[in-house]
Amino acid sequence: MLRPPLKRPSSISLVLSLIPFVGLCFSVSLWDRIEPRVAGLPFNLFWMLASLVMSFCIMSLVYRIEKRR
Repeated sequence: MLRPPLKRPSSISLVLSLIPFVGLCFSVSLWDRIEPRVAGLPFNLFWMLASLVMSFCIMSLVYRIEKRR
């Protein structure tokens, strides 16, 4: 069985996919503190949960963009 050839992802998809990676890897010095508290959570825990939701939303958008192609 032959598989169809893989398409290269679009440049907008690649850029969007880098946002969560850069946000988590290179922003640690911005959110590495316990105070203040947001919604009852320490700031660093809130930031990690928010980035998880943001990553899901961005990757869903990337999926929709690539599925149309």
